[in-house]
Amino acid sequence: MWRLCVLGFRHQPRLMAASLGLSQLAALPDALLAWWIMQLGRAVIEQRPALVYSAAVGLAVSTTANWLLGTVSTRVQRRFRDRVTIALESHVARLQASIGTIAHQERPEYLDRLSMLRSQVFVLDHMYMSLFSTLGWILRLAVTMTLLVSIHPALLLLLVCALPTVLTSTWRPEVERAAEERGAQAYRLSRHLFTLATTASPAKDVRLTGIGDKLTTGRRAAWQRWYGPVAATRWRSAWWHAAGWAVFGVGFVAAVVFVSAGLGAPADDVLLVLAAGARLSTYVGATVGEIGFLRGFWMDGARRLAWLEDYAAASASLDAVPVPAALRQSLRLDHVSFSYPGTTRVVLDDVSVTLPAGAVVAIVGENGAGKSTLVKLLAKLYEPTSGSILVDDLPLSQMSPITWRARLAGAFQDFFRFEFPARHTVGLGEVARLHDTPAITMALDRAGAGDVIARLPAGLDTQLGATWPDGVEVSFGQWQKLALARGFMRTQPLLLILDEPTAALDAETEHALFERYAAAARGTGSNNGRITLLVSHRFSTVRMADLIVVLDGARLVEVGTHEALMAHGGQYSALYGIQAAAYR
Repeated sequence: MWRLCVLGFRHQPRLMAASLGLSQLAALPDALLAWWIMQLGRAVIEQRPALVYSAAVGLAVSTTANWLLGTVSTRVQRRFRDRVTIALESHVARLQASIGTIAHQERPEYLDRLSMLRSQVFVLDHMYMSLFSTLGWILRLAVTMTLLVSIHPALLLLLVCALPTVLTSTWRPEVERAAEERGAQAYRLSRHLFTLATTASPAKDVRLTGIGDKLTTGRRAAWQRWYGPVAATRWRSAWWHAAGWAVFGVGFVAAVVFVSAGLGAPADDVLLVLAAGARLSTYVGATVGEIGFLRGFWMDGARRLAWLEDYAAASASLDAVPVPAALRQSLRLDHVSFSYPGTTRVVLDDVSVTLPAGAVVAIVGENGAGKSTLVKLLAKLYEPTSGSILVDDLPLSQMSPITWRARLAGAFQDFFRFEFPARHTVGLGEVARLHDTPAITMALDRAGAGDVIARLPAGLDTQLGATWPDGVEVSFGQWQKLALARGFMRTQPLLLILDEPTAALDAETEHALFERYAAAARGTGSNNGRITLLVSHRFSTVRMADLIVVLDGARLVEVGTHEALMAHGGQYSALYGIQAAAYR
């Protein structure tokens, strides 16, 4: 919570200070109402008209000030919340984007934390209001206890009677949130099934397979697995909380009896005990409620945000080795092995291979052989479990992932559909040239995507995505061409990654595209030693590569040119023959 306070003050120092000050100032008139009631009672008993009038005016002023300051405080706090909410959301988004790898977005235990943090980021701003309110209620408690102690010091024991409620209010959220945390995976499953049943993307498959009822019942069952233990925990904690309030109620009655019968105090003191004691129960209830919220908040959003901050800081690269301006020798994998975090299955096993500078390299293998994983390691989306990757004999692990990826370009098979105007969908590949129409047009030409733009009603200014006003839907193959064009926005990368980016295109179109691009790469790549990395299942495309890397069962089995591998008669030759036979 301290981190969030620092964050809020850094973004909105004046509004935060004003919100805190007004919340405390608004607490004083409310706390003094009991004292004015005592003064009014004394004036009536002693038949002092002047004191009656002054006490009545004091009550009126306190009541008005309580309402006025409360209203102003609420408006200022709302303004502060509106402004700091954007800062908090940006902070969470920036943290996730700053993490060099993507392990936190694929590991189940991290996904649960991030899923709950995303759902709670919109209420993180409530922490400030709750903290200010807690301080205000504590101030009210302090004033009220001062008034009660002025009658007799023994009335301090009322605070002791309030301790059980304080303890249960701090304990309740912790055990309830722990129960929710234990069932987070079931809750995430219920949300996933609800999304499947109600969104457009899976609608065709849901209707074709007729699994709508199964999704509904599955969602209900998953929700019950989450809610059952949570509800039982809430009932149990509620009974303990009620018992705590019973202790305070007994103490309050004992205080009234003690003052009125035990001390024989005057009527105005008894009236003060009744007024202040009644308000004390309200103040204690509000204080422990806010403390409970803060405790639950810390267990929820604040703790997860602190974890994300620490995770991002721990994964930050030291940037000890600068990224070279050009490749002079090679990219080399030296005994690289990799298992995805949270699993024991080896996806790459002791892979050693040298990718020469300026070469067009193809990676082939059956599904699950580790091709895409190898690409992710070269892009620093993951770090090897063991072994190392060397860039001209410099360790890639010690290079900044942001700086390294600024020198990468390309497209992945699981590309994302950016539903922006077409020029931005492509231009995002090089943000510095987002509005550079000639550069965007050149990238489209290199990707063979000019025909896609030609068919759009407003050309590059066409909004993509049918769910947006005047938006246009395009086919999967057209989306893929645009993604490929986005990858071609950077003209001088050190590593160009083409991970099956044309799988939706026919074999002839893909072959012509890569033949043209491989020729261009050999002509211009020599300037900076660019390596073009091609992953494809189509051997008619693969054969044009300078070097072919064959993976099988997580291991490297063959490396060489097309001619050398065919002459060797190994796995590549067998796979090539199978595919060629199918075409014949």
